Amino acid sequence: MPDVIIRPLAHGDLAEALTIQAGAYPAFLVEPEDAFASRLAVAASFCLAALRDGELAAYLLAHGWPRESPPPVGAVLPRDAPSEVLFIHDLAVGPAGRGLGLGRALIDAVFAMAARQGLACAELIAVEGAASFWRKLGFAERAVSGDLRDKVAGYGAEARWMTRAIPPAVPGRP
Repeated sequence: MPDVIIRPLAHGDLAEALTIQAGAYPAFLVEPEDAFASRLAVAASFCLAALRDGELAAYLLAHGWPRESPPPVGAVLPRDAPSEVLFIHDLAVGPAGRGLGLGRALIDAVFAMAARQGLACAELIAVEGAASFWRKLGFAERAVSGDLRDKVAGYGAEARWMTRAIPPAVPGRP
């Protein structure tokens, strides 16, 4: 992907990212700006942008987080949350980025970052029928009960709890 640059998602990207988000999700899953921005400010932020020809084509909201404790939709996150796992909160690709493999590229990049920080597991909630996409990237559905089941249900009827091991960092590789 010679015309695509992957870099950290910045506050200056918010307007474009919010536009992509609004086009990708139903209204009940759209995060308000303050909640979206709080993911960039988490101490263990792994949020990434994929730019094509200088324009935001896709973004990934991911951060360190307590195991099996997904935040509710729309929650403003505290800066100093424990970083036990990589929580993949949101991956969205805009119309200009579709069909380019940006989702996989962003996940590969975030796994490399998380591995360098010593994280060994990734967790996510697949929404709106996206579980098949995440399965192709090596994630597997996990059974949920109690509080976790209730948190996952807050993401909609089709929501699925999924996890995947993060390959260890390879010394000498970026």
